[in-house]
Amino acid sequence: MASHSDVSASEMTFQSILQVDVPKGRDGKHKHIVMQLLSDIDQLETGKALRVPLADLPDTKENIRSALNRATRQRDIEVCTSSDADFLYIWKTESPA
Repeated sequence: MASHSDVSASEMTFQSILQVDVPKGRDGKHKHIVMQLLSDIDQLETGKALRVPLADLPDTKENIRSALNRATRQRDIEVCTSSDADFLYIWKTESPA
């Protein structure tokens, strides 16, 4: 049986950094548009929906929907989405009691 003194330390494969320097949270490529959408959603009146031109989105509507879905779940906001050929529609829904 080998003892600790018999095992030579090998070099680390990956670089180490201080824990305080580890990024906290996700700054994905959709962060800017998602933050704009969340801000507008917060200001929506009951019975109203956002109408976002698809041409104004920085990525596909599917990718923006996915990013928005992650963000709203993280913030415990209930939203629904729909789309047609030109627009992405987003509105708040009441969470089930």
